[in-house]
Amino acid sequence: MEQSIREQLFALSDEAYQEFSSALLPGTENILGVRLPELRKLAKQIAKSDWREYLATAQNDYLEEIMLQGMVIGYVKTDIEEVLRYAADFVPKIDNWSVCDSFCSGLKFAKDNKERVWEFLQLYLSSKEEYEIRFGVVMLLNFYVDEKYISNALKLLDQIKHEGYYVKMAVAWTISIYYINLPEITMKYLKHNTLDDFTYNKALQKITKSLRVRNETKALIKGMKRK
Repeated sequence: MEQSIREQLFALSDEAYQEFSSALLPGTENILGVRLPELRKLAKQIAKSDWREYLATAQNDYLEEIMLQGMVIGYVKTDIEEVLRYAADFVPKIDNWSVCDSFCSGLKFAKDNKERVWEFLQLYLSSKEEYEIRFGVVMLLNFYVDEKYISNALKLLDQIKHEGYYVKMAVAWTISIYYINLPEITMKYLKHNTLDDFTYNKALQKITKSLRVRNETKALIKGMKRK
């Protein structure tokens, strides 16, 4: 089965997209250049077949082979504990922001299992590994932007002290999304936090770039920048 999957990936590869992806992911090798909609289409097909066999034998030589496994995990129909075991097995394979973020956005079972998935994420949010933390943070961004979880989510984000660029950017991005959706609570946090200057200022910058924030509010946010 796996050889035919690889053959399909090669057939779907696009040289122009391969060059584009390589530029976005410096240092990442073995990129075929398969567009995300094509990968998702293939992942849906696999999820309807013998997906357990596929995940047990899938190869990891190409970026898209890894990305495809993450997408399949998001599409499979099984109980929450089994899918979380597969997710836990997959997380160590994440070694760039693209695999991380495409994986997170596909884990839509989190919407119907918020408390269980929240519990599952705590291990990653307190990790020392850059992409384990980013996984936890991007999951907050995707599935926990609501009044029930915001206070605890902001506390968790504030406790993250990791020098990795992709952690800092994920934290800043997530705080900006919290602000855009729940401005009053997030503004209180922005006035009293222990974020490093880079992450704090990057969060403000992302807020000011949003089309959903009014110009007078953007001026206020810009004035909060740390020198």
